[in-house]
Amino acid sequence: MLEAVITWSLRHRAAVIGAALLASAVGIYSLRQLNIDAFPDTTPVQVQINTVAPAMVPDEIERLITFPIELAMGGMAGLSHHRSISQFGLSQVTVTFDDDVNIYLARQMINERLGSVELPAGARRPEMGPVSTGLGEVFHYLLLDKGAGLTDVRTIQDWEVKPAMRAVPGTAEINSWGGFEKQYQIRIDPVKLVKYGIALEQLMHAVRGNNLNVGGGNIDQAGDMLLVHGVGRTINVEQIENIVVAAMDGVPILVRDVAEVVISHEIRRGAVTANGRGEVVLGLGFMLMGENSYAVTGRMRDKFEELEPKLPSGVRPEIVYDRTVLVDRVIDTVRSNLFDGALLVILILFVFLGNLRAGLICAAAIPLAMLGAFFGMWRLGIAGTLLSLGAIDFGIVVDSSVVVLENIVTRLAHHGPVAGVKRLEIIRQAASEVRTPTVFGQVIIMIVYIPIFALQGVEGKMFRPMAWTVVFVLIGSLVLSLTFIPVLASLVLPKKLEEREVLPVRIAQRMYRPLLKLAMNNRFAVLGLAGSALAVALMIALGMGSEFVPRLSEGDAVIGIVRPPGTSLSESVRVNTRMEQALLAAFPDEISHVWSRTGAPAVATDAGSIEESDMFVSFAPRHDWRRAKTQDELIELMLREVEDIPGQTIWFTQPIEQRINEMLSGVKADIALKLFGDDFDVLLKKAQQLAAVLRPIRGCVDLAVEQISDLPILRIRIRQDQIARYGVPAEEVLNLVESVGGKSVGEVIEGQLRFPLVVRLPEALRDKPEE
Repeated sequence: MLEAVITWSLRHRAAVIGAALLASAVGIYSLRQLNIDAFPDTTPVQVQINTVAPAMVPDEIERLITFPIELAMGGMAGLSHHRSISQFGLSQVTVTFDDDVNIYLARQMINERLGSVELPAGARRPEMGPVSTGLGEVFHYLLLDKGAGLTDVRTIQDWEVKPAMRAVPGTAEINSWGGFEKQYQIRIDPVKLVKYGIALEQLMHAVRGNNLNVGGGNIDQAGDMLLVHGVGRTINVEQIENIVVAAMDGVPILVRDVAEVVISHEIRRGAVTANGRGEVVLGLGFMLMGENSYAVTGRMRDKFEELEPKLPSGVRPEIVYDRTVLVDRVIDTVRSNLFDGALLVILILFVFLGNLRAGLICAAAIPLAMLGAFFGMWRLGIAGTLLSLGAIDFGIVVDSSVVVLENIVTRLAHHGPVAGVKRLEIIRQAASEVRTPTVFGQVIIMIVYIPIFALQGVEGKMFRPMAWTVVFVLIGSLVLSLTFIPVLASLVLPKKLEEREVLPVRIAQRMYRPLLKLAMNNRFAVLGLAGSALAVALMIALGMGSEFVPRLSEGDAVIGIVRPPGTSLSESVRVNTRMEQALLAAFPDEISHVWSRTGAPAVATDAGSIEESDMFVSFAPRHDWRRAKTQDELIELMLREVEDIPGQTIWFTQPIEQRINEMLSGVKADIALKLFGDDFDVLLKKAQQLAAVLRPIRGCVDLAVEQISDLPILRIRIRQDQIARYGVPAEEVLNLVESVGGKSVGEVIEGQLRFPLVVRLPEALRDKPEE
């Protein structure tokens, strides 16, 4: 069969050349369609379920929201496992499925199960996170306050920038973090409420009843229809102030008589600072699962740059993280290595074959085999990454072609100048003679990769793309060696070839003959020496460290920060700004941007608490660095600058690395040890003991125990006997307690924009527990 393939190819040389050109065109097209990324996406099929309940503390969140949702998720088809986080005001349940489950089917099943969950009053409807992965966070931008105010900057982000950016094809979500979310507040005065004899519930009922529009159907007038629309919605502060709450002796009591109406902001669950200059608004761009990260990020960047001139003068936009920068750097590295490898192979082929044309013919197999691999990668949805493309060995690619061509050159040189049918017959015989070793050589290498195809989970997602890429290249190389290489040899090689050995081969032979003779005369000594070398190599291998995959230097770093429970958001902002200033002052040539995000964003893709911050450090180009030569050296110097700040635990990681670790295990570290039990105090004690054991281990740089101690809570317990004495229902007291944070009574609509309307206590009555 193989001989028939060779014979057919030499008889139809034009068809083979045409097929090669067509395959090249298809390969180039496939390359343009190929998903290009820095790293294989190893995150599983996951869905985040976020439930916001602003008035509930963590233990209530766990009992009333998280636990019922976890129970509802059990038994779904393809379910692997689930985990959860319960913190103040937020429940997050992460559900993981088997890799063969379609993400949209998984979301549909979850949505059906959520319909059966009964949630307590005050909890919003559960929402699923964006259809993205650990590598989906591809774009960060800042909106800096240059006079507009953080409330207006956040409003511009939520109602102008975000909707425009979400329209970019391939975008899963544009998340908002930091700033102040605009809110209309009715700040009640309890003294005045008592003065006029007005209950808080009466005020809230009046606001709700005077802030709505209704439809009254239609009226038929002589064949014409007239729609009836009742308009009572308030649209500004003045109208809210003029809402009638009650009347005394014919005199109306308005909202402004018992409260102050102001435009303020919601209770914040997160904040962002940047470059040591205070708070900013951060936008996060997430890519849809399965999309081309390079293309989507490029479209996001183009859209953001298009929006920049349209933003008000009090807002300055700035891009701080762009995945294409990392991808370009990785692809440049791969491209450079592949190009250098190809040149080296061509040079070696020329030196050992002794013929420039023969070397170029063999080298032609490299781009053609690569283009064939690109087609296979495109059809299987394999991304072009550092791991998949970097695994290609050009020596293996040209191996079969070198064997075939070397035999063709030797045969043609032996027969002297020949042409026509006789020349083709010699080439056919020469290629057929070595067809078996060439095929077996390539097939044996392919067989080596078969166990990799059996890998599952993270290992499979990491290494299967590499194995498929190498197999595609080997298949292309094998096909070329049996078809294209003999045809090209018949067309390109000169008619007159001399049968001679090149100088490097002669030198190698002269060195090899005495060594071979010596080895054959001392066979047992050679075997003993080989066995000793093997034993030494095994001893060295057993003592060497091992790692799942080499760590990719992303060109950016993340400093994880954890502070004691109860740390306020304003304190986290203050310390983060101080750390940013220290880093920028110490490394002006190494750091281009530094920004910190604390707490959680609008969509809880990162369910952090107020005590947790992630400080992103974007590095300047490496050739501008002065204080360090490598990223590891720079991180060590940065650690010395910030480790002395008291009251916090810090560790270093990288953006992609952190995100993947968090999605796989729920923690942001490389290694996590989880303890299970019912008593948090016992768990904390045991965790501290384990940390003391692990900390002295060589190579352990950052080690921290996760914060599980109680958050300080001001509990207001109702005295049932006392409220019964005064005839006050418990709901009245609880409404007042809820007003410390803000109780929603409707919305205020400004054109296309909607903002919450809440009843809240004034600042003077909510800044101290006694008040």
